[in-house]
Amino acid sequence: MDSATTYEHITRHEEVLSGEPIIDGTRTPVRAIVEEWRQGTPPEEIPEGMPHLSLAQVFAALAYYSDHQDEINTLIERNRIPDAQLGSSVSGDELSQHSQNTGPSS
Repeated sequence: MDSATTYEHITRHEEVLSGEPIIDGTRTPVRAIVEEWRQGTPPEEIPEGMPHLSLAQVFAALAYYSDHQDEINTLIERNRIPDAQLGSSVSGDELSQHSQNTGPSS
């Protein structure tokens, strides 16, 4: 029998970040928590930087990531700012052009 796993605290809404997995009741994507964790922040400290999240929500996001690494890694890469643009000023036209070149983040 094949059944889909549900994750408490994780949801999707097509109108929020194009249906990307987010923390229920927020607009915080799972990828944001994963990126913070990958940078070395212990899960217990992530709510200090994101006080609207509970520790249970952080662990739910990491559990979701554990089971859906390819999906979340793709979303992280798709939303990554190129190194060449870090620390530089970007005009609205340049940002629009970048979005057109990389396509929608769905």
